Amino acid sequence: MTTFFGFAIADSMFPADTIVARQSLTLDAFVNELRRGVTSCCNGSHGATVTALNSLIAEHGVTVDIPPTPPIVKLDKGDSIIVMSVRGLPRLTDNRHFTPEEIAGATFVFGKWIVC
Repeated sequence: MTTFFGFAIADSMFPADTIVARQSLTLDAFVNELRRGVTSCCNGSHGATVTALNSLIAEHGVTVDIPPTPPIVKLDKGDSIIVMSVRGLPRLTDNRHFTPEEIAGATFVFGKWIVC
């Protein structure tokens, strides 16, 4: 069983005619998932958001990486994907990064989608 991590899901990730379940994860539960092993499907355009996430979880001794070539996500029964959404960060333009104050004021929400 594989667990992926990303910022969105697409219908093409799931088998046809499948049932999925979604559960909310706390930050601590997300960190525990990272410790068990998660495959990042983030890409280079997510750099600032991944950096913001890593600053949030650094004290837990875990990080999320951006693979040189993100994997194609094809979920099978028992596989899952953790999706993070962020509320409260400004939309970035150019090559700017988020400030510590912006990160502290943001809300990070995690949902785990599991193929049943």
